[in-house]
Amino acid sequence: MFKSFTMDIAGRTLRVDVGRVAAQANGAALIYYGDTCILSTATASEKPREGVDFFPLSVEFEEKMYSVGKIPGGFNKREGKASENSILTARVIDRPMRPLFPKDYRNDVSLNNMVMSVDPECRPELVAMLGSSIATCISDIPFDGPCAMTQLGMVNGEFIVNPGQEVWDNGDLQLTVASTREKVIMIEAGANEVPEDKMIEAIYKCHDINQGIIAFIDNMVKEVGKAKHEYVSCAIPNEMFEAMKKIASPEEMEVAVFTDEKQKREANISAIMDKMTEAFADNEEWLAILPEALYQYQKKTVRKMILKDHKRPDGRAIDQIRPLSAEVDLIPRVHGSAMFKRGQTQICTVTTLGPLSEAQKLDGIDDFVTTKRYMHHYNFPSYSVGETKPSRGPGRREIGHGALAEKALVPVLPSEEEFPYAIRTVSETFESNGSTSQASICASTMSLMAAGVPIKKQVAGISCGLVTGETDDDYIVLTDIQGLEDFFGDMDFKVAGTHDGITAIQMDIKIHGLTRPIVEEAIAKTKKAREYIINEVLTPAIAAPRAEVSKYAPKIRQMQIDPSKIGDVVGQRGKTINTIIELTGVKIDITDDGFISICGTDLEKMQEAMHMIKVIVTDFEEGQVFTGKVVSIKEFGAFIEFAPGKEGMVHISKICKERINHVEDVLTLGDKVTVVCLGKDKMGRLSFSIKDVDPNAEVI
Repeated sequence: MFKSFTMDIAGRTLRVDVGRVAAQANGAALIYYGDTCILSTATASEKPREGVDFFPLSVEFEEKMYSVGKIPGGFNKREGKASENSILTARVIDRPMRPLFPKDYRNDVSLNNMVMSVDPECRPELVAMLGSSIATCISDIPFDGPCAMTQLGMVNGEFIVNPGQEVWDNGDLQLTVASTREKVIMIEAGANEVPEDKMIEAIYKCHDINQGIIAFIDNMVKEVGKAKHEYVSCAIPNEMFEAMKKIASPEEMEVAVFTDEKQKREANISAIMDKMTEAFADNEEWLAILPEALYQYQKKTVRKMILKDHKRPDGRAIDQIRPLSAEVDLIPRVHGSAMFKRGQTQICTVTTLGPLSEAQKLDGIDDFVTTKRYMHHYNFPSYSVGETKPSRGPGRREIGHGALAEKALVPVLPSEEEFPYAIRTVSETFESNGSTSQASICASTMSLMAAGVPIKKQVAGISCGLVTGETDDDYIVLTDIQGLEDFFGDMDFKVAGTHDGITAIQMDIKIHGLTRPIVEEAIAKTKKAREYIINEVLTPAIAAPRAEVSKYAPKIRQMQIDPSKIGDVVGQRGKTINTIIELTGVKIDITDDGFISICGTDLEKMQEAMHMIKVIVTDFEEGQVFTGKVVSIKEFGAFIEFAPGKEGMVHISKICKERINHVEDVLTLGDKVTVVCLGKDKMGRLSFSIKDVDPNAEVI
């Protein structure tokens, strides 16, 4: 049965067609917002996947290049692997949706969003977020929704609901908030040092708008929603928990997990696992689920310790940060390096500088952003958590953490005019026990400063956790969560910023949302913590950006020429510019408006290249003095090259004050000479003189 539903959001019509396409999916909706069109589907397997102790949810955001009227680049001419934007969008969809599925559900679920048309004023990412919620809600897949999402931009202090792509890219705020009927369930933000109170206002403006969308989805479910199907529960039997407590008492489990050393804690748990494996040797059913059952036992123990006893596994106070340390310049010959350590989390960030031509080129469905000058890459090798597995390249988690750190640091970077470099930072995880993404922000701040990047302010990041009880008022917010508190807790609330405001937020939760007091407390605690980190750790390690870039980094000099002269500098088929590059060893970038960047490591060669370009673009006038090289000798005179592609003639009578019979008597090929311009001869050629040069004249 085909049915269409509409509502107004931010002055534009959202239309949802149900029953029109993809009828074999468990749930499907063709969604239009402006001229943006996305097909969102939700599909579940009939049976649970065997041998898994997690909910197997996959989320896809498929960018079809036809949606913006493009043919994919490359030889294959079809869409390939997911872009970084696709991966990040899928993660933003996943985070609010996952907690709303039953915790004991093990059926594979796939949420697919296919971008079929893009209206730059109606961002497809937002439409896909709404589409996944709608498709799942109207399907027969068990889901405790709806949830709704709203995006907020800000220009000149004014909020803009669901902004178009240009405002989203260039405004002071990029905020995405997902909500259930009562609570905020996901926050993702990039911000230009937005104050905490302004950020809270923005979050709850989105939350209020979300309530209207939830009512809209509720109406759709009422009219076209399917009854939710029954499923096989994978919950651990209560009798198994009781049996486990007899083998290892709650007090024994507390002792096992109560340590600040991850390796010691794992050894303690391993010993308990061995005892239970031996005790359940005759019960194959329980043995199969013992790892998950022991995980749940640990979780119950840690949560009780924190919530009821205010006792953290490593003995810290609730708002206490783990021991911190920082240093710079630990890696030789790179352009900048720094290491930041928080407890057993250790990150080293290396900065590399290059010419703007080395900025990353982007080929996606966003026509407003085609290059990325600052690139932050994050790596998480298995040895950082004491595991052994082959490296398969960055996964979605690594890409997400790198993007979060990048988002946090972009607001403090200098402009291209102030610092004409492409910048890449790489955060290597040496050791991990919680919140490596925020540690990478701290390490990157120092690394950029050590590399001589004149960042405006220092940025630090910290994460807060949460343990909740039976009621909304029964909770505790933890500052600087370690891995165990992240795994067994309800929230990972990451906030990065300067002394003056927030630059990035990412909130992951495992429960059905947060109340406003929790959000406000988490933001307040992260502000206090990051200010402490900046004052007590980052500043003592390196207080300000270095005045000069590293001697190993390329140097960049810039000049402006008349755009009409660009062709002279480039030359026929690039001959002139390639000759300059060959002679000097520099890199040269020219923009359409005549802005030239010269990049190299030898300042003398860079000056030589600049001089050549200056001469090439000069309009020769009588009286100007130049230096050049003799490149050709004729009976009537010599030709002097002042720069690649620029030559002039000195008549034999203008070489010496006294008469000479042969040019070769005075000049040889390759001689460097100083000449003065005499204007143009009868044939329109530039004419120069050696003998008439004023020794006090300024040489161009």
